[in-house]
Amino acid sequence: MELLQQAFPLNEDQISFYAKNKFIKLKNVLDAEVIAFYNDVISKKVDERNQEETPLEKRNTYGKAFLQLFNLWEHDSDIKNLVFSKRLAGIATQLMQVEGVRLYHDQALFKEAGGGITPWHADQYYWPLETDKAITAWIPLQQTSLEMGPLEFSAGSHAILEGRELSISDESESRIQEKLRITDFNHVIEPFDVGEISFHSGWIFHRAGANTTQNMRKVMTIIYMDKKMKLKKPENDGQLNDWKTWCPGAEIGKEINTPLNPTLF
Repeated sequence: MELLQQAFPLNEDQISFYAKNKFIKLKNVLDAEVIAFYNDVISKKVDERNQEETPLEKRNTYGKAFLQLFNLWEHDSDIKNLVFSKRLAGIATQLMQVEGVRLYHDQALFKEAGGGITPWHADQYYWPLETDKAITAWIPLQQTSLEMGPLEFSAGSHAILEGRELSISDESESRIQEKLRITDFNHVIEPFDVGEISFHSGWIFHRAGANTTQNMRKVMTIIYMDKKMKLKKPENDGQLNDWKTWCPGAEIGKEINTPLNPTLF
């Protein structure tokens, strides 16, 4: 698909908006044809690889939030074309104002019909990365109404240190929500159009509501990092697991340059 390799230039206002708020939503990044194609391809791969057997009602809050499958690019050439897209990686590079980006990993996040909330959290709690130059592209594979549980952001909340030590949990939902309640950060809750994609920094606090519809909320995510990113010493079990899983062979204090972390732009 040629569109995936075509540039998507950003203007100064968009770059400034991201710098201030550490998230941005961009319309018409992909067209309806591309979204429909990847809805089909990624859905089939998730069905094929999903091993979740516990009924929804018997799972904990994290388990009710979504089905998640990682690095699908390794298992399907069409998905690899999306994950390696110059268009998307170029946007990430422009937003972070870096020379280029590497892949950290990809992740399908499918919130089932009746699935619960995704609690407030910051992604970089899990990432053993030396700087904050990391960003996630959140790509809905269908029009996503408020009832489906789209991503919500606390604009500018990357400035808050309290709550960064929390994994995704009931505790993170309640403690971060209380902290945000007494601040002036704008809570952004909006639906997503077909082809609209959000990009958010690793330290911005975000969440998603429950899926109260009868349809699966299908989302593909791609996490990028500065191509010069170095591995830091893990500070928790999540970061230790990420090092071994997504950056195998990388050395603490050195650039993350492994076969799983190719330069994409």
